[in-house]
Amino acid sequence: MDKVRIDKWLWAARFFKTRSLAKSAIEGGKVQIDGNKSKASRQLELGTILTIRQGFDSKTVEVIGLSEQRRGAPEALLLYTETAESIALREKDSALRKAANGSSISDGKPNKKQRRQIHRFLSN
Repeated sequence: MDKVRIDKWLWAARFFKTRSLAKSAIEGGKVQIDGNKSKASRQLELGTILTIRQGFDSKTVEVIGLSEQRRGAPEALLLYTETAESIALREKDSALRKAANGSSISDGKPNKKQRRQIHRFLSN
């Protein structure tokens, strides 16, 4: 096998749970092939660079294996390699998101004394 449809490959490589989700992502522009938007029926070859956006994360992977069948996760990892720049960027973005979420931690709802202080502040 030297070529495979991109939606089948994304499903087999376990980026998406179903082929229809993979197809929707491709049509929605969340998957780029060598930097260009494509169709789900496009044939994928070895060495192709894909950029896949899932949620907040974006992965840049190189295709090193082809498969039309979905197998276990350890075998799916053999179908691609993620670039070092992509890994570093995802980790940096993840750390920034965690830092932003950590600053908004509250102690829950205000107690009776704090509520009185809030009411006094708002009434003045």
